[in-house]
Amino acid sequence: MPGWARTAAYRGTLGTLPIALQLTPGRFESRYFYERRSLDISLEEFRSGEQLILQETVRLARGGDSVVTGCFTLMPAATGLKGTWQAPGGRAAQPVTLNALNALNLPLNLPSSPGLQRLRRDDPLAFLKLNRTWVRSASSVREPLSGLSYPRVPAASAPLNAALQDRLLENAVSALDCRSMLPQDLQSGDGAGYELQAAVTLQRTRLLSLREDVYYDCGGAHPDNYSLGLILDRATGREVSPAVIWPKLTAARQQSLYLTGVRRQVEADCLDVLTQSTLDFTANLTPAGLNLTPTSLPHVAAACAETVVIPYAALRPDVNAASPYFPDLYAR
Repeated sequence: MPGWARTAAYRGTLGTLPIALQLTPGRFESRYFYERRSLDISLEEFRSGEQLILQETVRLARGGDSVVTGCFTLMPAATGLKGTWQAPGGRAAQPVTLNALNALNLPLNLPSSPGLQRLRRDDPLAFLKLNRTWVRSASSVREPLSGLSYPRVPAASAPLNAALQDRLLENAVSALDCRSMLPQDLQSGDGAGYELQAAVTLQRTRLLSLREDVYYDCGGAHPDNYSLGLILDRATGREVSPAVIWPKLTAARQQSLYLTGVRRQVEADCLDVLTQSTLDFTANLTPAGLNLTPTSLPHVAAACAETVVIPYAALRPDVNAASPYFPDLYAR
């Protein structure tokens, strides 16, 4: 890399088209996007003397090889970078002007939240894409670029709303990253490559619980999926570990309770996989009890990751009766 190249974000024009570019020298993570489309195009870094060369490659169709679709030639300028972009085949080079971008100076178009502030600081390009007004209804909020939706909670505290916003932000970043990795013929459409189903599973005075189920196919060899359970304090928006409510619910006891419950739900082959594994779980609350879903199974055994409901009565020996969350789940 040229000695002057540094990690930085830029915003400007390629020809007449607005673009944003993230330069990350030496880490193979440089990328840019056209602001009218907001999908990243990866860049491979080279040098020619003191000129920075950024070569873009894309896949046109699943199973096809990546092809070179353009090349930046850049030098430092007073306010950022200047140079040209040229497509293969001898076409005329387009002028490129990029100004250094300090996302910390950009106004927030969403309510301030820890995740939004972190995105503005650590990933300016993702912040540019997602820092826009979201579509709200009585029961959900929709991020328009990714097309993903997330539940809204009536009369939620400001910290809880911030926590829910950050969950949608995190999923939206993942969805856009996934879509950018797809071949170009599969990139169109809301949620292309990444599907999120998020639902509230329990609302009580002090506690709110949700479950996220994600399916994604980002153009690799195999699609994949995962589930995530969340237990939140309604006043602070902070996550509540099951161990705060049930201090005696150790990892070993979780596995024992889970295996007892799952025997009635799976075939013998899956039961063998589950009993021979050390399991990690994600947890969410429901009116019937604590949901435990394995998260540590290999991809080939992921279909065995059945959710088991552990009734609250079965967890009574493990509970902290002095916890502020006790009245939400147990009668005194």
